[in-house]
Amino acid sequence: MNDESGEFSAYARFAREEWAKLRSSTPLTLSQGDLTALQGINEQVSLDDVVKIYLPLSRLLNLHFRSARSLDGVKDEFLGRLVGHRPYVIAIAGSVAVGKSTFARTLQALLSRWPDHPRVALVTTDGFLYPNAVLEERGLMQRKGFPESYDRHRMVQFLAAIKAGELEVGAPVYAHAAYDILPGQMQMVSQPDILIFEGLNVLQTGVVDPGRAHTPSIIVSDFFDFSLYVDADEADIEAWYVKRFRALQRTVFQNPASYFHHYRELSESEAHEVARGIWRQINLVNLRENIQPTRERANVVLRKRRDHTVGEIWLRQI
Repeated sequence: MNDESGEFSAYARFAREEWAKLRSSTPLTLSQGDLTALQGINEQVSLDDVVKIYLPLSRLLNLHFRSARSLDGVKDEFLGRLVGHRPYVIAIAGSVAVGKSTFARTLQALLSRWPDHPRVALVTTDGFLYPNAVLEERGLMQRKGFPESYDRHRMVQFLAAIKAGELEVGAPVYAHAAYDILPGQMQMVSQPDILIFEGLNVLQTGVVDPGRAHTPSIIVSDFFDFSLYVDADEADIEAWYVKRFRALQRTVFQNPASYFHHYRELSESEAHEVARGIWRQINLVNLRENIQPTRERANVVLRKRRDHTVGEIWLRQI
C-alpha cells in the first residue's frame, strides 16, 4: 500500500480515534486502581488509553492467538500426534525510557483476563545481560544495553525451551538497584499460554558478537509469533529519560546499596546535565544504531505523543 507521500509502505496507519473503533465489544477489565499498580516511574496510563489503544490491541492479539492454536491443530492432524503445548510469544521492543515496561505489564494484565489464555508470563531481557564482572572484563560497561552486552546464546536457549513446551524454564533475574544480575536467582516460567518478551534489542538480526565470524542460524526473533515496537520522537524520549533520572535520584539512588548512590547529592542542574550526557553518549547511540533500525520488523508500531499517550498505530500489512 502507499503512504501519504505516495511511496510504498508495509504499514497501514491508524489515528487514535480510528484505532479505537476496532475495539468492537471487547470488555474493559481493568480499573483505575489496577492501572496505578502497573505504572512505572513517570509513566502514566489512563483508562482512556486502555479503552482506545490497549483493548483493540488485545482483541487483535487474541485473534492471532486463536488462529495460531488452530494452526497447531492442523500440524497435529498432519503428524498424527499431539505436538504439545507451545506458548504464543509476543515481543515488545523500543528505546530506554519509552515506557516499554509499563506497556508490557498493562498488556499482560489485559491478555490474562481473556478466557482463551489466562496464563500470561512476562520476562524482560535485562536478565540476559552479562554480569557486570563479564562486561568489565570485556570493556563493555559503557555499552550496557547494546546487543553485544547480552548473552544471546542463553536467550535463545530460554526461548527454545519455552517453545518446546518444557514444564518449567528459568530466566536470570536482574536487579536495577544493584545494576547487575542476581547470582543464583531465577524467574521460573511454567508453560504459559502467552509469553511477553520485552527488551531493547529483541528484534535485532545478524551478527551481534564481534567475535563471531558469521550470522547465527537461529536468532531470538525466530521464536516470536507477534512483535510490537513502542516508538516516540527522540526529543520526547530524552525528556522522559531525564525526568526519570531525577525521580530515581530522589528515591532509589538514596539507597546506599544502589549502584548509582554516588549521584544522590547532585543539584537539579547537575543531575539534568549528567542525565543528558548519559542519554546522548550511550542510550541515543544505541537507539539510532541498533534499536530504531529494527522498528520496521514489528507487526505493530505504537507512536507515543509527548504526554505518553499513543497517538498513532501502524499495523503491518505484509
